[in-house]
Amino acid sequence: MDRQCLAQLELRPLSEPLRFLLSGPGLIGRKHAALLADNPNAVLSAIVAPDRARNNEFATRQGVDRFTTLEDALDQERFDAVIISTPNVNHYEQTVRCISERIPVFVEKPLTADIESAARLVKLADEGRTPILVGHHRLYSPLLQVAHEFLGSEDFGEAVSVQGTALFYKPDDYFDAGPWRAQEGGGPILINLIHEISILRYLMGEIESVTAQISHATRGFEVEDTVAVTLSFAKGALGTFLLSDVSASSKSWEMTSGENPDYPFFPTQNCYHFAGTMGSLDFPSLQVRNYAKRGKQSWWDTFKEQKLAVTLSDPLALQLQHFIEVIRGEAEPLVDVRAGYLNMVVIEAIRRAAGSGSTVSVAECMV
Repeated sequence: MDRQCLAQLELRPLSEPLRFLLSGPGLIGRKHAALLADNPNAVLSAIVAPDRARNNEFATRQGVDRFTTLEDALDQERFDAVIISTPNVNHYEQTVRCISERIPVFVEKPLTADIESAARLVKLADEGRTPILVGHHRLYSPLLQVAHEFLGSEDFGEAVSVQGTALFYKPDDYFDAGPWRAQEGGGPILINLIHEISILRYLMGEIESVTAQISHATRGFEVEDTVAVTLSFAKGALGTFLLSDVSASSKSWEMTSGENPDYPFFPTQNCYHFAGTMGSLDFPSLQVRNYAKRGKQSWWDTFKEQKLAVTLSDPLALQLQHFIEVIRGEAEPLVDVRAGYLNMVVIEAIRRAAGSGSTVSVAECMV
């Protein structure tokens, strides 16, 4: 599907709304439920969740049945699609079950909890005909579409470098509500950094090699709380990225994009800076500085300055509508299983680099 057309997705009515099963009504799962309620072409028909008071109350409020397992739900009711927003360790088995039933499935990022199972899922998807969409919702953001166009222009020139940050503070109750987030298979590398990897691959091209350092010092969890990464891109550009979920900072996508009203918004702050041979871009403020004439660049000269225009839309809503079009056979998945796997390959390279203290080639991490 053409990324430039995402913002123009239409809510063309169906004769009957598609019936969705939601597996995992946690933080993001409940957001998916709200989006389904707002889309005239979709309806939440049931949820899969453990037998706990908060899950039972949620099912009652939604007016749907709650099943303890995905197998029970698929055996007892008919669904047109499944949304999987469970803990990462459940992604593989639940996606495989949907493939076996040939039910279109949307699986939240990361695709799976480890690179080996992600590779197996790619093979299964290649062998089958089941539509699978991976939940890298930021790629649907109109902000990224505008940035992508500028970074490919003569005003930006050849890409030289990128600096990125995802600095925020997750409260204790975030981990109390999901203890798996503090264990292997959770953590900000898989939960948060993988978002940034998908963005960097889209805007800067493939990542060739990485180095990384991680720290557990602040929380002392099994998983990391702070990560510093350097990246080498296939086209020659270099980058750095700093991630921390124990930082009192506004330098994150959530707090600079303004796309999620649940977070405080800092419209003059940025989480990325892209530099090219002709110009630069601060993102997501979309502030541009560039030289007037190619071949005449000099640090003595002033820049032309402008702020790129954008019409904002909720990327999560755009993602859902795109999934509906995938289910109908009207579009190919924007982020398919292979794309989700390749994002995980970069994450695997970062983990290996942090463990070894050396530069790790991304290609060497493919399974």
